[in-house]
Amino acid sequence: MVKFRPGFLPRLFLTKKNTTMETITGMPRIGDKAPDFEAVTTTGKLKFSDYNKGSWVVFFSHPADFTPVCTTEMSGFAKEKEFFAKHNTKLMGLSIDSIHAHIAWVNAVNEKTGVLFEFPIVADIDMSVSKLYGMLQPGESETAAVRAVFIIDPEGKVRLIMYYPLNVGRNMAEIKRTLLALQTSDEYKVAMPLDWQPGEKVIVPAPKTLEGLAERKASNLEMVDWYLAKKSL
Repeated sequence: MVKFRPGFLPRLFLTKKNTTMETITGMPRIGDKAPDFEAVTTTGKLKFSDYNKGSWVVFFSHPADFTPVCTTEMSGFAKEKEFFAKHNTKLMGLSIDSIHAHIAWVNAVNEKTGVLFEFPIVADIDMSVSKLYGMLQPGESETAAVRAVFIIDPEGKVRLIMYYPLNVGRNMAEIKRTLLALQTSDEYKVAMPLDWQPGEKVIVPAPKTLEGLAERKASNLEMVDWYLAKKSL
């Protein structure tokens, strides 16, 4: 049974199969506390808040096991194991499949390609976690999760959300880029311009006083205007 967070208003819709009302939660918003849950995964039973503690988490859903696009995506995440570990980030996948289907798929991909999905994959056969995170969207499918990505910081706060339809695979380079952007922003208290890549200049917060404005004009920052200034880290 799904537990709603305080102040959360569930969204209702009519299923096509019958006329009963089913409760589907809307997706968490940026800045919200990531909804907690306990689930069976391919690495054992996990509580999300424990898994998330002290680490960033990229939590993503895929429509189904043994499907072509999902296989390419999950393999892509698995191949980036060292990158995510280097940046204190854990991976967690999910689909509306049983734990046995997950294990069989992981084994099949490993045997066919040599790629092993070592990160936990949530078995969400009752759809409870999918509904909690808004991964099940009836306009796209009533039985398969869309391709959602949540980047969650070590404090358990949702920092970024990406949603893709069933037929379009995600961009791994963008997931990695935005993770690094968030971590860099947190560390240096800066913002990132369009298409920012690691190593490029960042945006310094605009001054909020006339004194700050004077200091900025006298600085060595790259100034486009008083409110838009860049620097190298």
